[in-house]
Amino acid sequence: MVMALGVMVLSASAMPEENPDGPDDWVDLGLPSGLLWATRNVGATTPEEYGDYFAWAETTPKGTYDWTNLRYSVGGCDQLTKYCGMSSYGRIGFTDSLSVLQPPDDAATALYGGRIPTKEDWQELIDNTTSQWTTQNHVYGRRFTGANGNSIFLPAAGGRNGKSLEYGTNCGFYWSSSLYTEYPCSAWYCYFFTDGCYVGYYGRAYGHAVRAVR
Repeated sequence: MVMALGVMVLSASAMPEENPDGPDDWVDLGLPSGLLWATRNVGATTPEEYGDYFAWAETTPKGTYDWTNLRYSVGGCDQLTKYCGMSSYGRIGFTDSLSVLQPPDDAATALYGGRIPTKEDWQELIDNTTSQWTTQNHVYGRRFTGANGNSIFLPAAGGRNGKSLEYGTNCGFYWSSSLYTEYPCSAWYCYFFTDGCYVGYYGRAYGHAVRAVR
């Protein structure tokens, strides 16, 4: 630190680190866990943009979403090489005890910050907010509003199957980080449409949107 013309000046080595997130990147919805939710999808620049689509446990968008090119599978649902607790679905009987995405396999951690919500995080959001089907800048989706009055908008981004976008503008499909352990070809996800919002499970090979929490 040096003084110049009576003004305190920080040297370059003493300058505070720049925060990569803007002040509006995370929202406190007053949830019991204290989790903050991101304002936009991974790969999006505004809350209403769909952003990128990811197969479960992948951190890179791609042109085709199917079992032939899925990370941690050798061409099929019964050829899993990670996140598989049942030998009948593992490659040559492979099993492990992993049921939640590790950081290197989490698209939110890799590309946005924070992490992908677990199944329980999504359920907490549903149970502790009011949600309404609405539009934001002419984009359909659901707005989740906490008891403290803060809210987030999730666009109805649909999902990718093969090379096609399905159910865009009609449904929102958002991955959780939780494996569906009873059928490890699938993972838990949040899905919503005009009538409500739910948690279910879906095949790992399909491309869904990602929203981060921290």
